[in-house]
Amino acid sequence: MWFLFAILSAVFAALTSILAKVGIEGVNSNLATAIRTVVVVIMAWGMVFLTNTQGGIPEISRKSWTFLILSGLATGASWLCYYHALQIGEASKVVPIDKLSVVITLILAFVFLHEEFTAKSLVGCVLIGVGTLVMVI
Repeated sequence: MWFLFAILSAVFAALTSILAKVGIEGVNSNLATAIRTVVVVIMAWGMVFLTNTQGGIPEISRKSWTFLILSGLATGASWLCYYHALQIGEASKVVPIDKLSVVITLILAFVFLHEEFTAKSLVGCVLIGVGTLVMVI
């Protein structure tokens, strides 16, 4: 089931890029990011209430709060940079560079989470890096 959701995530991310590129025309990138964020917040809280999971808020640990807040800040910074890059650059070049996050995530997961980094992971990272270069040049 995780694979289906991962594929859907990729499809929606692709749609996000195309829809954003069209929608951001003539709009300040920070304002566009704020509008997008409000929509995401409404959707996320809508799902919380739809699934009746709001009762779990008091059970969230201080550590989880800290890392969820830091993750939110990183997401915000990423979105602000992404929308600005998308506004001034071509989607076909911005998006592949943005997807280098896959390589960076694998490296960070190895360093900080002590996840396995195999020869297959290394080959994949190199191929993603080379593929990104080919697409951007």
